Amino acid sequence: MDPYIEDRVLDIASYIIETGATVRNAAGVFGVSKSTVHKDMTERLKQLNTSMANDVAAVLETNKEERHIRGGYATYLKYHGGENVG
Repeated sequence: MDPYIEDRVLDIASYIIETGATVRNAAGVFGVSKSTVHKDMTERLKQLNTSMANDVAAVLETNKEERHIRGGYATYLKYHGGENVG
């Protein structure tokens, strides 16, 4: 694997673990596509660092379980002009 790709994979993995970022957020921060982040985190990271891959998988699973909440909140904001909830 190209050293640039290895560095990118490890950098993105660290970012996701530290911030709990979604694939979409990480892609935006690192200037790559969501597909690239997903492939990096689900395939390439396992080859480089198994422990980190497990940590990232846990974060991504949490994000997957919570996505319906974020979607509902985004819809709420769309129709209520971005007003604060509460």
